[in-house]
Amino acid sequence: MASITADALGTLEKTFATSGRSEKVAIIGAGNWGSAAAMIIGRNCKKLDIFDDNVTVWCLEEKVEGGNLTDIINTTHVNVKYLPDHKLPENVRAEPDLVKSVAGATLLVFVLPHQFLARTCQTLKGHLEEGVKAISLIKGIDFDDSGPQLMTSVIKRELGIEACALSGANIANEIAAGKFCESTIGYEHKETGALFFALFNEPNFRISLVQGTAAVQVFGAIKNIVALGAGFCDALDMGNNTKAALMRIGLIEMYRFATQYFKDVDTMTMVESCGMADLITTCMGGRNRRVAEAYGRSRLEKGDAHRSWEDLEAEMLNGQKLQGTGAAKEVFAILTRDKLLDRFPFLVTLYKIAFEGKPIEDVVNIPEEHFLPSVVTGAKTTVTSA
Repeated sequence: MASITADALGTLEKTFATSGRSEKVAIIGAGNWGSAAAMIIGRNCKKLDIFDDNVTVWCLEEKVEGGNLTDIINTTHVNVKYLPDHKLPENVRAEPDLVKSVAGATLLVFVLPHQFLARTCQTLKGHLEEGVKAISLIKGIDFDDSGPQLMTSVIKRELGIEACALSGANIANEIAAGKFCESTIGYEHKETGALFFALFNEPNFRISLVQGTAAVQVFGAIKNIVALGAGFCDALDMGNNTKAALMRIGLIEMYRFATQYFKDVDTMTMVESCGMADLITTCMGGRNRRVAEAYGRSRLEKGDAHRSWEDLEAEMLNGQKLQGTGAAKEVFAILTRDKLLDRFPFLVTLYKIAFEGKPIEDVVNIPEEHFLPSVVTGAKTTVTSA
């Protein structure tokens, strides 16, 4: 576990004083979370000398109430579709052209659905400043023939640049309203971690730093599958004890998945905002839980005539996308290929409830191995059931 140090921030200030170059930020994505992040970034860029005052947000153009969304944002400073009740700082400007949005940028903040990241990066090739760095706010992972692929790995592969990752218990509307919360940044190089710490940290948006990016991203993706289980639990009116138990079981399998496919995953990262806290908030109030509850109730009420995930997503999410259902399919496919289904009984059960007609009630049919005790050895915790 690592924490920000005065030395690292001091290095940033010295670098700025020597080079005279301030870091210019471009945000790639203007949805609900992207807009909330833009509020934080806009304030910090205005406040700190190491950053250029002006922030550009790439916004996929769409018509809203007869006008272009980017024009509305730049005129009213409100993203009326994705964050309608909050004003963006006046130094934040929307740009519909992706390549133009990154002109002169030295820091890229990626915050868009994970399935669009690779093609977005491909469009950016050849249009970036030398030495540009990136951070991913995307809660998802990709899969290919070699296995799970982190968003930071996709950015590095496509653009050849250093990338950090930010994830945590971060419901966008609450962040925009200034309610206190935390988030975690995973980094490879201390100076880059310090730079993004400075970009995001605020009194009501507290950042902790951890060495390495894998756990931060894997937990942020797999918890969306666990949230489906929380929704099924609520559809059955099982109560808070049951939901808490399912969350604990889900956390075990999140950690198990991370250590199965990635090296150097620190057990203690589970208790950072990107781990336990994000799982809690997603299972209590996130979109995946809400839609899963609606899906579960429809199954219970209508049987085979139940509503589809696609219908519920379109009705309930105002253009946003479910992450848990797609992640469940991808994880099930990779576990099937690698003959690991037996090691992830809860994630497998959630997939089968969501897509193979397994009874909703089976969400609590948990194998005995999940109830083995945890043991503490020395300074590190070993989860024996993992």
